[in-house]
Amino acid sequence: MPLLSAQLRQAAADLAAAGLDAPRVEAELLAAHVLGTARGRLLLIDTVTDAQAGQLADLVRRRGERIPLQHLTGTAPFLDRELLVGPGVFIPRPETELLARWGIEALRGTADPVVLDLCSGSGALAIAIADARPDARVHAVERSEDALPWLRRNITGTRVSVLPGDVRSVALPAPVDLVLSNPPYVPLAAAVSPEVAHDPAEAVFAGDEGLDLIPDLIRRAAEVLRDGGRLGVEHDDTHTEAMSALLADGWTDVATHRDLAGRPRFTTAVWHGRAPS
Repeated sequence: MPLLSAQLRQAAADLAAAGLDAPRVEAELLAAHVLGTARGRLLLIDTVTDAQAGQLADLVRRRGERIPLQHLTGTAPFLDRELLVGPGVFIPRPETELLARWGIEALRGTADPVVLDLCSGSGALAIAIADARPDARVHAVERSEDALPWLRRNITGTRVSVLPGDVRSVALPAPVDLVLSNPPYVPLAAAVSPEVAHDPAEAVFAGDEGLDLIPDLIRRAAEVLRDGGRLGVEHDDTHTEAMSALLADGWTDVATHRDLAGRPRFTTAVWHGRAPS
């Protein structure tokens, strides 16, 4: 029977040749998926079957073609969850965990909060809030017919409710304590990794400057937030000044937060009740 250690060495070499940044890590994650075990338990396994070795080699080949790792395993980690993902839904990124953590902290001291996750996709933000705050009423808004089945699978067993529709026009509950969103925001001409081509374009790109949706999203948040309610929106690292301008009227405590690489990644603000101009 093939030795697992040899299979991992070959997988890592193949992934390195394909130009991946963390070939050994990805080889181990793919092997763990094939073997139905945790990555940390691979050290306890000496051999694999010929069928398992063949399955691993096929996954490595497909990963070398830059099919996202998460599409090959069918899951994406997000905080304490493994979310179901695949073609048709945006794969949640580690950077968005920072926005989720901010949202959880923003609700501290608020009893029975009402929360909106706009452009929910896989439901990552909505589920993170629901897991952290079982007393919360969380609503996930998504319009994509391809993403909605993934969202509905992921919220199974949670208190999250789905509101299908476009954030520009869908009926929203009010008043709301917190609005979070990871909307499409990448400028059309921006260079992206090959893996991003497997995400739905409508969940990634938003016009020439990446700002086609965010102004409407801010407008909708202002319509439903209570006085003192909070907003957190992920955005491109070129959007800092634009976000400040969009949040100039009716908002206070506007702050931009940096991601794990030190780039501006999301902006937060407090609504204080004036009608948006």
